[in-house]
Amino acid sequence: MGRNILIYCGIDWAERTHDVALVDDSGQLLTKRHITDDAAGYKILLDLLVEYGDSEENPIPVAIETSRGLLVAVLRAGKRKVFAINPMAAARYRDRHSVSRKKADPGDALVLANILRTDMHAHRPLPNDSDLGRAIAVLARAQQDSLWNRQQLSNQLRSLLREYYPAALAAFEPWRNGLCRPEARELLKAAPTPTRAARLTRTQLEAALKRAGRKRGITAEAERLRGVFRADYTHQPLLVEEALGKQMLALLVQLEAACTAADDLAEAVEEAFPQHPDAEIILSFPGLGVQLGARVLAEIGDDKTRFADARGLKAYAGASPITRASGKKSSITRRWVKNDRLNHAGYLWAFASITASPGAKAHYRRRRDDHGDWHAAAQRNLFNRMLGQLYHCLQHGQLFDEAVAFPSAPLAVVEAA
Repeated sequence: MGRNILIYCGIDWAERTHDVALVDDSGQLLTKRHITDDAAGYKILLDLLVEYGDSEENPIPVAIETSRGLLVAVLRAGKRKVFAINPMAAARYRDRHSVSRKKADPGDALVLANILRTDMHAHRPLPNDSDLGRAIAVLARAQQDSLWNRQQLSNQLRSLLREYYPAALAAFEPWRNGLCRPEARELLKAAPTPTRAARLTRTQLEAALKRAGRKRGITAEAERLRGVFRADYTHQPLLVEEALGKQMLALLVQLEAACTAADDLAEAVEEAFPQHPDAEIILSFPGLGVQLGARVLAEIGDDKTRFADARGLKAYAGASPITRASGKKSSITRRWVKNDRLNHAGYLWAFASITASPGAKAHYRRRRDDHGDWHAAAQRNLFNRMLGQLYHCLQHGQLFDEAVAFPSAPLAVVEAA
């Protein structure tokens, strides 16, 4: 078929099968197909696109409601533009074609194809990130998820220990990361109940600390723990205490797995991230280490054409404010629609940069003292500024320069003049 007309493809994806629809630039349905989610189904889809003029020079754009999976990976091969349409946006488009609110998978595929036909300019295709950049994104997001999972399990364990084992919380309180430390987990396995903990000898405590990998101060720490475990605490009835101990051990298994996953993924990030060409620039910024820098790269990607300017990146991160105006009313508020992962990384970045950069600290204090910002607002403003600087450095291949990023007040006045 000649390629004298524009053609658009919409795919309504599911777990096992997908519906495909192709329309021309007049909205006419050219064909529809039901394919399976396997290699055979993907070949049918690619052959169908070729049949209607898809080529390396003029690929047919595709709209789908996801940005992940093998189907998307197949579609992204070559120069084809793939648009991940938000399901909520697709639902609004569906209402334009039917007021009865009926829904069917073939109809949804047609709606997605028509979204590109009418409003492709209003949607952003998936970025053309490198394979290394996408691999780092997988690892960084997985590591972040593992940390969140570890913290959630730690909170559950802490809540359970409060019910029957306050001595353990008192014993681990001086340690950083408390229940997530190997020493804490080893001691809880050795003594899952306060009754058993009170019977631990100094030798047993020292052995538990050594199994956890502790090298220094073992004797003094064992003596401290022995005193805490043998202090006077209120106990649950013995049978109840034993049952709670078994529940705690089951939860402890999950926490240990989460801690191991977080550590292993952190090592994988430390191995992969420095290999990226943008790593040196990102790590030159104050407050960004390997883990946090990898998270930032994971969300902004390494496609330099993804954002038209720094304002687009700031809006995507939720760092820039948004104005809501109607009639005589106008208000400036924070953005609620944003990339939550990048926004979370930005909060940590700004917090760390305050102590790592004199200029960042001065900017933060100026926002607090001169503009009256609350702590979170001042940090968000600092993140907004540093994100713009990062965009500039990545676009021009420059490292962070404290003197340029945060010039002194006299220098700023001279430059302004």
